[in-house]
Amino acid sequence: MIRSLFSFRTLSVVAAVALTMFVADFASAQEATGGRSLINLTSAFSVAVVVMGAAYGISKLAAAAYESMARQPEVAGNIQTAMIIAAALIEGFTFYALFICSGKTN
Repeated sequence: MIRSLFSFRTLSVVAAVALTMFVADFASAQEATGGRSLINLTSAFSVAVVVMGAAYGISKLAAAAYESMARQPEVAGNIQTAMIIAAALIEGFTFYALFICSGKTN
């Protein structure tokens, strides 16, 4: 677990996110135009994180369900029903999070 946490792939993703936030801080310097920033990446970044998290969750759910259906074909109907219900709950939470994240406060 610790070894995979410090892998090149993980560190490169963390570095890319940190660089984006660092550059966005300079790019969003406030002008004399009523105190509004030039670039606002907060909602776009949070929406991207929500969508990636939901896609990862549903893909892990589907992979586990298909693997268990392959191991026990006699209960495939029950597993498929549970998978569809869980995917619907993940999608519902995703839509709620997208609604919250993309709210405009002007």
